[in-house]
Amino acid sequence: TLAALTRVGSRRPILAAVPTTAEAERLAHDLATFLGDDAVELFPAWETLPHERLSPTHDTVGRRLQVLRRLAHPDDRWSGSDKIKVVVAGVRALLQPIVTGLGDLEPVSARAGESPGLESIVERLVGIGYERTDLVTRRGELAVRGGIVDVFVPTDDFPLRIEFFGDEVEEVRSFSITDQRSLDLVDRGLWAPPCREVLLTPEVRERATALAVEYPELGDLLSSLAEGIHVEGMESLAPVLCDGMETLLDVLPTDA
Repeated sequence: TLAALTRVGSRRPILAAVPTTAEAERLAHDLATFLGDDAVELFPAWETLPHERLSPTHDTVGRRLQVLRRLAHPDDRWSGSDKIKVVVAGVRALLQPIVTGLGDLEPVSARAGESPGLESIVERLVGIGYERTDLVTRRGELAVRGGIVDVFVPTDDFPLRIEFFGDEVEEVRSFSITDQRSLDLVDRGLWAPPCREVLLTPEVRERATALAVEYPELGDLLSSLAEGIHVEGMESLAPVLCDGMETLLDVLPTDA
């Protein structure tokens, strides 16, 4: 029935709310068989509760921010995707407040032939929550070796290897985690959404500094955030660190 509704001449997206995450995953999978993968998006809930001192995984955050980006900028054809026809969400994902404006965060992108500069790409990736390591083994990590940047985007199946010649991107390939060998060329290049829903902008760090004085019992956590260090469970402080909160209903088009 939902698949048929999208074909009745309306371009309005549909929100399908179901009780649990497992049911949301099943429904999204079934709808994709009728409408195609790009037309259906699952908006997952965090694996943790909002007040817990645990951070959601990079995989979950990346998928959530990809949906929010596509809703906020439906004409952004970063991968040839068309507009979303159905968003599927469990009740927890539907009701949980999210930081205002996440859909407007600019992903980091680079394609062969462009000249973004290696240091600029690395700086921007770190700024949106990617963790710099010696070797990329998990989603949300990046590593630099000479003129090569390895990065594992949370929404991708394989990590990407970006080879630079000076400031210009020569090629973008996927590579294997197990033996670190390069694989296939990736024509669409790099498209990396943020890895965290709370980014340590100068404004957020300033608020963390002020809150550390007001709430000394949170001193260790807030002091780390003030210094620009990502800390496990920092998302629990999003309501006081960020400019505002909204829900998935607020970011859907008004005619959804």
